[in-house]
Amino acid sequence: MTGGLEGYDAVAEANAQKSVLAIHWSRICERLKAEVGEVEYRTWLRQITVGPVEEDEITLYLPTRFLRDWVRGQYGDRLGTLWNAEVPAIRRVELQVARADTAPPAPEGEDAPVSAPAVAREKVVSMPAAPVVDEPRQAEVRTDLAAPLDPRFTFDTFVVGKPNEFAYACARRVAERPSSPGFNPLFLYGGVGLGKTHLMHAIGAELLREGRVSVAYMSAEKFMYRFIAAIRSQSTMEFKEQLRSVDVLMIDDLQFLIGKDNTQEEFFHTFNALVDAGRQIVVSADKSPSDLSGLEDRLRTRLGCGMVADIHATTFELRISILEAKASASGVVVPAKVLEFLAHKITSNVRELEGALNRLIAHANLFGRSVTLEATQDVLHDILKAHDRRVTIEEIQRKVAEHWNIRLTDMSSARRARAVARPRQVAMYLAKQLTSRSLPEIGRKFGNRDHTTVMHAVSRVTELMEQDPAFAEDVELLRRMLES
Repeated sequence: MTGGLEGYDAVAEANAQKSVLAIHWSRICERLKAEVGEVEYRTWLRQITVGPVEEDEITLYLPTRFLRDWVRGQYGDRLGTLWNAEVPAIRRVELQVARADTAPPAPEGEDAPVSAPAVAREKVVSMPAAPVVDEPRQAEVRTDLAAPLDPRFTFDTFVVGKPNEFAYACARRVAERPSSPGFNPLFLYGGVGLGKTHLMHAIGAELLREGRVSVAYMSAEKFMYRFIAAIRSQSTMEFKEQLRSVDVLMIDDLQFLIGKDNTQEEFFHTFNALVDAGRQIVVSADKSPSDLSGLEDRLRTRLGCGMVADIHATTFELRISILEAKASASGVVVPAKVLEFLAHKITSNVRELEGALNRLIAHANLFGRSVTLEATQDVLHDILKAHDRRVTIEEIQRKVAEHWNIRLTDMSSARRARAVARPRQVAMYLAKQLTSRSLPEIGRKFGNRDHTTVMHAVSRVTELMEQDPAFAEDVELLRRMLES
């Protein structure tokens, strides 16, 4: 009978302790709400349950590891201070993860549930303490919440040139050492089709090949749709935990979030959570952070605090290198003159440039025909038509001067050296062929020369084209670039 009374006394004492702790915790919660605000409190702190006190340490429970890590990093020290102020005997706070199947739901009318749930068996650290470093995970692409990586987009297939060498170097650095100081976040920006997405996929592929990390890549549009779906299904906490549990998060085309305030708010909190936890973020957009005027100022500031790398428009040399690499990989012989023609005609978009070459190669394979300038103009007539413009004498002079590497002013100068005179004659010939200007009008554009000089130039170029096939090919190339 005595043993039964002792057991009853122990239960009564435990219940009394819970009641006292509930009173203390209720006071602490009021102070936390006053400090962090109602929204912040309900988002992160409301799900805390209070466990037992052992010696000078109290245990607090949270339903997920993500919440435990977040509360530990953001509020751990403050919780310890508040508990010590409320109960001086408590000097340490330990956070543990409760199993979701046994943790009691938060009561609707109460902010601070007190009953101690069962605890998942995993290592935890007392508060305050340094963040826990989880065991390395197997390398994986989080296709459950993101888009798959394209195996074609690797560092080996990325053609490096002056316009993109800095962005390429930054991407390699992040792939080799993610979360390096000064490189988190990495913000890549540039025009459409210049290689931003290629570099992001290459980073992901390299990280998966070299390290034990989880990688999530998605467009900003997909991020928004997943967030909306989570709200509709009342699973926002699951969405947050999934997204913030990855080692590397890559968001493409961030400009899509402009004007979408709620999604920006969620991305901002995700951004902060990952960076504060030492996780790597890579973002791309069509403009620099400071120029994304539709984003919140605090988000633009955070995006610009890491490494910002721009990808400039391609140069002629880089476009040639890209075409040569693609043509070599295809196994189809593409003449250098065709590559030069494409590099001159399609200047703004690498995707369109590669697409044009792919069409030429497919045409050659399907019909068993060689690739020529004539075939190129026929097969790509729609693409070339989109680049049509009214040919002017000034444009002809500029193209010819670039082709023979002379100064534009030489077109109207009195110099008569062959290295200058021959290109000038070609420009006059093309002006006669491609414009409706009269001979006197053409002569005036070339330093007020007489119309007979223009007639002589046309006659001389026609004669040379008949005698020298290489010269004729140069003139034909220039004509097609200007005419198409």
